[in-house]
Order: sequence, then C-alpha cells, then structure tokens
Amino acid sequence: MTLALAVVLLVALQRIAELFIARRNTARLLTEGGVEHAPGHYPAIVLLHTAWLAVLGWLALQDPPVSLGLLAVFLMLQAARIWVLAAMGRYWTTRIITLPTAPLVTAGPFRFVRHPNYLVVFLEIIVLPLAFGAWEAAVGFGLANAAVLGWRIRAEERALAPRRDTG
Repeated sequence: MTLALAVVLLVALQRIAELFIARRNTARLLTEGGVEHAPGHYPAIVLLHTAWLAVLGWLALQDPPVSLGLLAVFLMLQAARIWVLAAMGRYWTTRIITLPTAPLVTAGPFRFVRHPNYLVVFLEIIVLPLAFGAWEAAVGFGLANAAVLGWRIRAEERALAPRRDTG
C-alpha cells in the first residue's frame, strides 16, 4: 500500500468515526431540547466532502509523490481538529444544533478563533491535495468549500446570535 493511499484510508476512517460521534451528540442534543438550524446546507457539505475523499482516493491510486512537509502540516491540522472536538465535547456535531440552555463554548481554540473547526476544514481541504501534488483539486475543492462554509457560517451566526447577545 502506498503512503498516499494509507493517508486517504486513515482520513476516511477518521471521518466515519466523527460521523458516529456527531450522530450520537446530535441525538442527545435533540432529546435535550436542541434545535437544528438551516439543514438545507448539510447535503452540500456531505456531497463536497464525499467528492473530496473520492478524488483523493483516485489520486492516491495513481501513486503520487507525497510532500512530507505538507503531510506534516495536514497532521498538525488533525491535531487542531481533535482540539476543537475536545473543546466542544458533547456539543460537537456535523449539523448546526443549538441547545438554548447551554453556554457557548469559549475554551480551547475558541479563545482565539470564532470558528476554529471551519478554519481547520478550510485548510485541510486544500493542504491534502497539495501534499499529493494536485493543485487543481486543492483550488477547486478549496473554492467550493469556501462557498459552502460561507453559507454555513452565516447560518450558524444567525442561530447563535440570540445567545451571543445575552452574554
């Protein structure tokens, strides 16, 4: 198995594990009175990430040279991703779910960046294709991801605004 293929398989397994965590957290939050906001953007996110992984898989099968420096950057982004998930804990989901009685998360990376998870996602969508020498995929998915994240961030800001205004 090539390094590129191993990396893509590990990323796919990571995303599947995150989906299980997200589903568990989503179910718990909804049971506790949480509300989902702007679900219309979610299929676009799923499609984008699925296509990104599929293209990365195809690239990996071509046995591209892998930039170890960019792969190291990607690994640092994964550490940042874990930091975000740990800071959000039971409130982390792949959807926009708010629990009106819960405090806003301000610990960990949220002390420095308002939407650290989206910053990590934005960068990793670009960095991993670049690590495989696929600048076209990095640009294409980077632009598509920026558009979807812009949509999502606006929706999330609207959903969180009432809680931000009270604190």
